[in-house]
Amino acid sequence: MTEFEKIADALYPKVKDISFWEEKFPRRNLEEGREVTRYAPSPTGFMHLGNFFQMFISYSLAKNSSGIFIKRLEDTDAKRENKDAFAVIKEIMDKFGIFPDEYQEKGYEPVGDYGPYIQSLRKDIYASYAKFLVAKGKAFPCFCKATEGKEEILKNREEKFAENDEFEYDACRNLSFSEVKKHLDNGEKFAIRLKTNGTGKERVKFLDLIKGEIEAQANAKDVILMKQDGIPPYLFAHIIDDYLMGTTTIVRGEEYISSTPVHIEVIDALGLKHFKYCHNPLICKIPENGNKRKLSKRYDPEADMRYYFEKGYPKDAVFEYLLNLISSSFEPWRAKNPDLDWREFKFGTGDITAVSPLLDMVKLNDISKNIVARYTAEQVYDFALAWAKEYNVNFAKYLEENECYAKRVLAIDRYNPKPRKDIAMWSEIPEYYAYMFKPYFKCYALENFEIEDDENFKLKLKEVLLSYIGVYKDYKDKQVWFDEIKQMSEKLGYATNNKEYKQNPEAFKGNVADVCMFIRLAITGRKNSPDLFEICSILGECEVISRLKNLAELLK
Repeated sequence: MTEFEKIADALYPKVKDISFWEEKFPRRNLEEGREVTRYAPSPTGFMHLGNFFQMFISYSLAKNSSGIFIKRLEDTDAKRENKDAFAVIKEIMDKFGIFPDEYQEKGYEPVGDYGPYIQSLRKDIYASYAKFLVAKGKAFPCFCKATEGKEEILKNREEKFAENDEFEYDACRNLSFSEVKKHLDNGEKFAIRLKTNGTGKERVKFLDLIKGEIEAQANAKDVILMKQDGIPPYLFAHIIDDYLMGTTTIVRGEEYISSTPVHIEVIDALGLKHFKYCHNPLICKIPENGNKRKLSKRYDPEADMRYYFEKGYPKDAVFEYLLNLISSSFEPWRAKNPDLDWREFKFGTGDITAVSPLLDMVKLNDISKNIVARYTAEQVYDFALAWAKEYNVNFAKYLEENECYAKRVLAIDRYNPKPRKDIAMWSEIPEYYAYMFKPYFKCYALENFEIEDDENFKLKLKEVLLSYIGVYKDYKDKQVWFDEIKQMSEKLGYATNNKEYKQNPEAFKGNVADVCMFIRLAITGRKNSPDLFEICSILGECEVISRLKNLAELLK
């Protein structure tokens, strides 16, 4: 037995050999090209849009190749843990319909043959691989904290490690077996550090599937692989997990590019095959000051994935928007295939943009409006009701009590060759359709209407309203309805022939479009709205006349 093996046995006398775990978790027997990817969140707070973006890429690469998508909970940093974080992550994934093939929730058994899928439950596994590296002379125990006079040294090293600064090799890296045993007999705790071969002068090259070949400075630090509490940092844990779980492509943010050289050194020390790396770009924003920056948890409410539920964005809109950020090929694909589901668009790592995309809420709203316009009235009702039950209880109650009426309202201008594109979020419906929903219609003061501050305008408006009150009835035919508006318009001095009006506008008070605008203003409070005939038909004769009278009275 070598000196290193004696040290390893002394450090980990009851730890299983790595052969046990490799037999328990055999290599996956998958066809060439099928990807195994993972989403590995930490419980540090809400789910960031950037994390969702990364997860969506990882999920899509697996699904587009008929592969396997894993969710793994990385909870080894107890100090940063937020007790509600994993529940929020699960809620968001469930609502968006992203269901992993293999996973484990806290307090439940794993789903899949490669669990546990919670890092805090895998400490025995990490210890086996730490022992393996020590036995090979590629890692060593560090007792600095327990050695008199070295507390400050250790503190300084740990702080520098956290800052990713350089520091000298650890004095513990060449301890003999007898020295190690003495420390252990004294009950001293130890960390495990990598015994690096780097000097800081070497360069490492690795392939990134998005950015191509990258060259970076090699690692030159005795980095920590196992902390004194027996818990590994991300550096060590993710390598063991991805190896045993058979991950083929590691999707993660481009901020990890700088630490990839040390990851590669640990992988080489373990004798493992290199993973494929896919470092996705970070989503950025240009705020009012014009300086591009990363999307911020602190300053940007839209960074929180719960924001999109609270506002009521359709999940299809969020996915389509993210596909626009991921690949420049999606928008032309959508233009050619307006009726296909977005899931029909397949992309690989070579299609992912290498440039940090900019968050554009205007673009998201445009995409969302296009999607909502393609939904049926029944779909819009169902989606809006589901949203309202969670975020607007009073509106949910109104929708449930007036289901048939609400669906008629939502059907206005929906089944035309070019349906209106007014709604981007379910939260907009109560206000947008306020003129159709009595509890939300505010017609009690002039300031609630789009009325010009012009006395001539108000006089013409009142004249039209009073005349229309005298002729309006419940029309069943749109053409008959419009013909009667034209007859009334002509009597009041408005042009009914647009060509004549353009040739001699001074001869008329306006044209029939102006008359319709006046009527629309009384019925909806707005100069523009969906089909006026449909609106009046749904409201009914009594309500229409009541609104005409209300506004005419307010104009006195």
